[in-house]
Amino acid sequence: MVAPPDTLDRAAELRGEPRLLERLRAEPGTRVVVVREGRVMLDGDAVRRVAPGEVGEAEWALLGRDADGSAVLLASVAPVAEPVFVPAETAAPAADEDTAAGDRAQWVGLREFGGRLGSREGELLVSAIALAGWLRDTVFCSACGSRLQTRQAGWAKWCATCESEHFPRTDPAVIVAVTSPDGERLLLGANANWQGRMHSCFAGFVEAGESLEATIHRELAEEAGVRIARVEYVASQPWPFPRSLMLGFRAVAASEDARADGEEIIDVRWLSRAEIGSALAGEGPVGLPGEASIAYRLIRDWYEEAG
Repeated sequence: MVAPPDTLDRAAELRGEPRLLERLRAEPGTRVVVVREGRVMLDGDAVRRVAPGEVGEAEWALLGRDADGSAVLLASVAPVAEPVFVPAETAAPAADEDTAAGDRAQWVGLREFGGRLGSREGELLVSAIALAGWLRDTVFCSACGSRLQTRQAGWAKWCATCESEHFPRTDPAVIVAVTSPDGERLLLGANANWQGRMHSCFAGFVEAGESLEATIHRELAEEAGVRIARVEYVASQPWPFPRSLMLGFRAVAASEDARADGEEIIDVRWLSRAEIGSALAGEGPVGLPGEASIAYRLIRDWYEEAG
């Protein structure tokens, strides 16, 4: 897996422009991605964009430029029962009707639909959800407790009392597909939170002062009692629940000795390629993570490489 070339133009050079968001909201070509409780609406296989005038009260930010060069803003709206959108005088009536409260059932999150979007739309979805969550949660200064002011077109907050700056944070976490020494089996674990419904790759947050490699060795030893002989990096994935960056690896176990810790992980299984193929087809013997996750891609790529 490699980074796709079709990535979102984040237009970072514009963020310092005074009153940028006000100017862009007044331009007729600007479009807005609305996020409510970590969810957006879709138009087919694309994230829905609406005109600024169709959005009610919200916290605003610049997401970047669309494929046609037009500005794309974020509108983070409160989780209220009232309609998120308000009629726009310049919008077509039919579009207004489709965008109004009747479409609430179409609000989706990353887990439900992220795996079906193309690279640009997927990045737009994740960026909108992540930034909306940070804007919602970062209200007061962590140094002095004063209310923060939004700057840099929604990408920074500033404290007028102690003059500290705050930026969206990312928490690194490793996720690892562990293969047997002969490469013919894959080790998956069932997290206690899933109550046995799903098996997946092993994951854990990087602790202070710890390298990625050290995290992998520690997490596998703690959760599955596995010693690792070799590690290689594969790919990464932003995962805004609420602000993780999943760093995906492939690892080879030194032996097939494995045991669940009984607390975080309640079951571990070595699965053959045939069993993984059956699970990918939805036929068991275990449930697998959804297609939107890097865990699914690590598992699928290991299975398909033998084809």
